[in-house]
Parts: sequence; structure tokens; C-alpha cells
Amino acid sequence: MPTSPTYPGVYIEEIDSGVRTITGVSTSTAAFVGSAERGPVNEPVSIGSFGDYERTFGRLVLRHPMGFAVRDFFLNGGASAVIVRLVNEPADPAGEGGPTGAKKGAVEAPPPKPPAAEIRLPVSGGAASDALVLVASSPGAWGNNLQAVVDRATKDGGKTSKLFNLTISETGDDGSVKQSERHLNLSIDESDSRFAPRVLEESSTLVRVARNANDTGWSMPGGLPSETFPTAGAPTGKAPPPPNKASGGLDGGQLKDSDFIGDDRRANKEGLFALAKADLFNLLCIPPYNNGDVGPAVLSEAAQYCEERRAMLLVDAPGSWRTAAAVLQNLDAFLSPRSANAALFFPRILAPNAALNNQITEFVPCGAIAGVFARTDAKRGVWKAPAGVDATLAGVLDLSVHLTDFENGQLNPMAVNCLRSFPAIGRVVWGSRTTKGTDILADDYKSIPVRRTALYIEESLFRGTKWVVFEPNDEPLWSQIRLNVGSFMHDLFRQGAFQGTTPRDAYFVKCDKETTTQRDRNLGIVNIVVGFAPLKPAEFVIIKLQQMAGQIEA
Repeated sequence: MPTSPTYPGVYIEEIDSGVRTITGVSTSTAAFVGSAERGPVNEPVSIGSFGDYERTFGRLVLRHPMGFAVRDFFLNGGASAVIVRLVNEPADPAGEGGPTGAKKGAVEAPPPKPPAAEIRLPVSGGAASDALVLVASSPGAWGNNLQAVVDRATKDGGKTSKLFNLTISETGDDGSVKQSERHLNLSIDESDSRFAPRVLEESSTLVRVARNANDTGWSMPGGLPSETFPTAGAPTGKAPPPPNKASGGLDGGQLKDSDFIGDDRRANKEGLFALAKADLFNLLCIPPYNNGDVGPAVLSEAAQYCEERRAMLLVDAPGSWRTAAAVLQNLDAFLSPRSANAALFFPRILAPNAALNNQITEFVPCGAIAGVFARTDAKRGVWKAPAGVDATLAGVLDLSVHLTDFENGQLNPMAVNCLRSFPAIGRVVWGSRTTKGTDILADDYKSIPVRRTALYIEESLFRGTKWVVFEPNDEPLWSQIRLNVGSFMHDLFRQGAFQGTTPRDAYFVKCDKETTTQRDRNLGIVNIVVGFAPLKPAEFVIIKLQQMAGQIEA
């Protein structure tokens, strides 16, 4: 604020430099949407390693392909991922129609979600029907391996009737304890800071308190008294009672298209659209769920959603495509409509399967390719094509289809990115086109690195220019915009992101009275025009060899 001088002397004013640094966003956060053994449902969870995935979403299981894709992502250089677990209604055990067991021809009610396992803790001195009910932290049959033991070795020596300790264990298939939690001095008093439902909600990864079964208040669960709490045995000579075991947990049926893109999914931020609750993702992987494939309706909706979120969809070719001819025959129907924010990869990969004693199994390549994208971004930048001899696929022993140069030459012009196997090099990504990269379309964004560079600039400027909103729309603002956006673009130029030897050749930033007319200013609009000269990958290297004739000295 300008100083108002009131006395003779020297006044000091600090002037804003007008510099607001624009920070580039992440380019290789991969989102995975699919089924898992356990974990939160319809909630995006950020992880930084495959160990994080196993702790939250469980082990590798054949019926949950998402885990294998996440494994391949981190194995190939990925560093950050967002996981969305989806579940379907329980399978119909009676086989009488729909997944809920409704009779054929009957009006089907909305299908229920698979239940989580429950543990009923009998109440001290109460009827068997009165119990404190614990529920597994997420749906699935995994919760049936939980068991609970209550004891009264509390801080007050078990003298009050409101405190108890709770030990929750998860056992493996062989009965061994995989993990265990012990929660001390839990209370049934809602005014207590150790009120059991609140404590378990905040600190337990295994269970939650569902309710008191009699719905008349909170009752103390029965358990071992403090003097008989087993340490090295039972001091009183009495064997401790058996733990209370969980039951009733069910895995859902196979995922369907409606679990991803049902009518109410976008409004409720569920299914694919649960990613609306994630701040940022750059790559989207949807592992197979429909008999080994992803439905075309889901792919179409996912590509459109990626356009909204400035992300790339990595599309796996169907498992039935076993020849180049089959790819060409079915390609147009599979990629309809085509998108500059999607890329198709063929064929599938062969890798050890930890769920089958490391037997060689066929997997979709999306996770491994997302890892290659992340590795390339870290080493070279988003403007470098994630393909070539450096784009090796770690952990991949073979490919399901071996392509020749001739077959590769048929598929590449049709925007099919091939995976190839070369002697001494190994398995590599050998294509870098978006699904709009067919030669006949001549699209500006036919190349993956060009599209991803544009998305990176768009997202960075979208986040880095929010300070402009509500500023006075005149030349001082325009000059600040040119300064800050120009600084960001110049930094990319210095890193080698653009063509050209000078900034004038590589990029431009324009924001003045020509881009923002008086009518725009009256409407509260400021227009910023940013242009860049993208680096396009060298797909074809042509070497011309000629004999030199008549060079013999006379």
C-alpha cells in the first residue's frame, strides 16, 4: 500500500517483484482401477512401493489382476501410484438368476455389495445374542481369517467395568499369525478418549466396531480377567478360552462394466470416477476383468475421462489377438472412437506368477509400460519417447507374440505400439503413437511424447496461474503473466524440451491487448496464448549407402 507521508524524512516501501514461480507437476503418477483382495472400496489410495500395495490391498491373487500390474509398474521404475479398489456383488451360490439370487424374471433390487466378515464378542454376563460386533475394515473373504481375544489386564487392574484390551490377529492359510494388533485400555464409555469405536477407526488396519448387537447401548465384552491373562501360560492353571473367530466375509463376483461406469458412478464418485477424489494422476491403467479383457464401453469412457483430467490411458490389446492380421481386422471396432489421450500396446507379456509358484503366465503389459514411462521421465524428461533400446521391460521373460519387422511395419502406421524382442537387448517398447497416430489422420498429437509434453504444460500452467483470478485485468497483470509463464517455458527450453536453438524458435508467450480485447476485459476474461515447438521422435532411420566408382588414381 502506498505510504502517506506525514513528516519530513525518509520512508521505506517494499514492492512486490511480481514473480510467482510456476512449478512443473508430476508426469508419471499411475492410477490403477480394478479388484483386489482387500482394502478401501471406491477410495483412491496413494502408494509409493509395491510393499505399500500389499499392506493395504493384500497379496497377489489370480482373480485380482490389478496386483500384478502394480507389481510390474514398480519393477520397471514407477515411483508413485494411486489405487482404486472396486468390488462387485456376491456371486449367486444358488445359481437362480442374478448375482443376488433373485429368481429369473423377477424385478431385481439393487445388488448388495459383498459383506465384510464379522466377529461377535459375547457380553459379560449377557445373553449370547448380546454382543459387541467387530467388522473387518474392508469387504472380502480375507476377513474370515481374523480372530479376537479380549482381556481385562487394563491400567486399573480390571477393577472397573468399562475398560478392556483387545488383541486382533490375522492368520494365514496354515494357521500361522500373519499380523497382530493389540489395543490397550479401550472403553465402552462414549465420553472417554479411549472409546473403542473411535480408537479402532483411527488406529486399526484390521477391524472396526460395527455396533452393539442389542442396540441398547454399549456393553462390556467378556474376556479373561487380569490375573489369568496368558503370558507364558495360564497362571491359575486354566487354559485361556479360544479366540472369537470372524465369519461371513465374501468376495464379490467378477467386475462388470457397470462397476466402472454405471449410471450413478460419476455423480457418486465411484468406480472409474472415484479418481475425482485424487488430486493428480498422469497415466491410467485398467487391468482386465471381463474374461481377460476390458469392455470397449469402459475404454471409451476412460479415454474421455483422461481428456478431462489431462492424463494418458494405456490400453492393453485383447488376449484373443494372436497375429498381426487379427489386430488389423479388429482394430477399428476396438478403438472407437480414437483419442489423443490413449495409446494401444500389443502383444501381452509373459512373466513369473508369484501366485502359481513362479510359473510363467501371460499378463497385460499396461503396468510394465507405465513403469517404463516413469523411468524415461525421470532419466530424460516427458518429451522423450518412452520407447527404444532403453525402454526395456524388466521382469518380462518373453512376449505372447513375436512380431517380424514386416508385421511391425503393418501395425505401426495404424497406431499400434508393438512390444518387440531383440537379441542382446531383450524385450522393449517399440512404438510411441497415440490412438490418433494413424498416418491417414495426420493428427497434431500422433506422438505420445508430444501429447504428454502438451498435457504437462497445460496442467502446470493450470495450477500455476490461479493467482491471476480476480487480479485487475490490465497491462501490469499481463506483463506479470508474460514474465512468469515465460520463465517456466524458458526453463523447459534449457532442459531440451523443445525444437530450436534460440527461445524465439522454441516457444512464445503472448498476453496483451491483442489477445485480450476490451470486450474480453468487460467479460472478465484474460487470454494467454502459449506456443511451443515440440520434439518429435525419430521413428525411421534411413541410411543410404553408395559405392564410390572411378576413384582409381591414373
